[in-house]
Amino acid sequence: MSSEHSKQECADFLDRIVYLLDNELDEAECAIVRMHLEECHPCLETYDLQRTVKQVVARSCSEVAPDELRERVRVRIREIQVRIQES
Repeated sequence: MSSEHSKQECADFLDRIVYLLDNELDEAECAIVRMHLEECHPCLETYDLQRTVKQVVARSCSEVAPDELRERVRVRIREIQVRIQES
C-alpha cells in the first residue's frame, strides 16, 4: 500500500477488484478502480494475482477429468457417505 492510501481505502478497493474482474462495475466505477490500481502497487499485485487465479480456475473448469479418476472420486464419496450414516 502506498503511503498516499489508507488501509481502509485499499480494503474498499480490494473488495471492488472482484467486481472489476467479473465485469460487474459500470464504466465510471471501473475508471476509479483502475486509477487506484495505477497508484497503488500492493493493490495492483493483488489484482494481478486474483486475475491469474480466475484465469486458471476458468481454464481448469473446462477440462474433463479422466473416467478412472471420476470413478475413484465417486467411490470415495460413497465410502464417506456410508461412514457418516453409520456414525
